[in-house]
Amino acid sequence: MADVSWIKVLLAGCIAIASIGVSANLVAANSNPPNIQTPAPIIHLKDNLDEKDNLGFCIDTVGRGPSDRAHVHSCKPLNGSTERSDVQFIYDPETGHIMSAAYDNLCLEIVPTSDVEVEFHLSACENKPLQNFTFDAESSELHLTDDYALCLAAGQTSRSAGPFMSRDLQLNDCDDLDPALKQWVVVSK
Repeated sequence: MADVSWIKVLLAGCIAIASIGVSANLVAANSNPPNIQTPAPIIHLKDNLDEKDNLGFCIDTVGRGPSDRAHVHSCKPLNGSTERSDVQFIYDPETGHIMSAAYDNLCLEIVPTSDVEVEFHLSACENKPLQNFTFDAESSELHLTDDYALCLAAGQTSRSAGPFMSRDLQLNDCDDLDPALKQWVVVSK
């Protein structure tokens, strides 16, 4: 009987040590949080990555209007402005749409450009599979609803975007991604 108690104590200790290791990994994965200055609604990465002013990276339009592409861009401070910004997006869990807050009825849509590459555009919100995303609050991942193995992610490298920074917005296999590139925060109105 004493041997069984000893094994239970040993297992409990191993579980505790494993839990501490998991907690340390979660802290390490989010040890570089951004200082978000953009008001809701926004969808931004949990990690600041290399954003030089610690503003974080938000889903954003490249330019403006319905034919524009989307990318990941420094979250822009609005400095008291009440106008909507092109880095403000709304996630609607009912429809799965990621909608622009600045432009009426425009949603993020995946547009295949080849067998292996896609772009993200803003187009009229419709019930299209390539406009439907599922946000997993536990993993902080935005999945393509029709192919849950695929996640929205920021590209590997940053580039200058005037006074700000940007990265490509990508759709990748979730298992192959660094958590810092695929973990999002959805901030509603």
